[in-house]
Amino acid sequence: MQDIIIARRTLVVAALASVLASCASSGPTSSSAAAIAATATISPKPSSPTPVMYAAMPQERFPIPAVKLAQVDPRYWRQAVDYPTDKKVGTLIVDTPNKFLYHVLPGGRAVRYGIGVGRDGFSWSGRATVAYKRAWPKWTPPDEMVARDPRLWPVSKENGGMPPGLTNPLGARALYIHQGGKDTLYRLHGTPEAFSIGKAVSSGCIRLLNQDVIDLYNNVRDGSTIVVLPDPSKREQHPSA
Repeated sequence: MQDIIIARRTLVVAALASVLASCASSGPTSSSAAAIAATATISPKPSSPTPVMYAAMPQERFPIPAVKLAQVDPRYWRQAVDYPTDKKVGTLIVDTPNKFLYHVLPGGRAVRYGIGVGRDGFSWSGRATVAYKRAWPKWTPPDEMVARDPRLWPVSKENGGMPPGLTNPLGARALYIHQGGKDTLYRLHGTPEAFSIGKAVSSGCIRLLNQDVIDLYNNVRDGSTIVVLPDPSKREQHPSA
């Protein structure tokens, strides 16, 4: 009987692996602008040794491997850049067309991260709030997503969601986006899928490399404003859809 149970669990995991791509392929508090800038990599080369910011993180609850940087265009590597804006320090700005996220710093600077965004029909834009953050979050696909793909039923709300871990679509950290006091069901979250950075592949969530989302998590306050710029080439849906 135990062998049968293990076999059934294996089949469920295998089925889920083929559909999790729907979300996985989903002002600074402690670091000063100078400290953040010191970790920036400017004009990196894929052939160079892995920089410290993208090295393995064995101290994490679930040890994170080094980023496969050969899969990421160097322009999407984290770096501090000049970014004049009228938005207040601490604001997050998602440049959807160019696949960048900016965390606004003092003095016309920002930390820029490469991101993956919503695919056609799942992208969105507008002004919202980072309501709260979670380290190694559980993932519960929205009912609408389960309805589109019943293979997600084993990790649906009624089944308790998917536990945290390296294969969880939300990755190492998640920032939960609300608008008008209501959960949009969209997240800023980590991903181990380095190849997806710089692409429009998700179901509306904004994804970052796990190392980058940890950096963002450590430097963004609850209640921070997030501004998502539209991509004129994409069909959008309302954030609460």
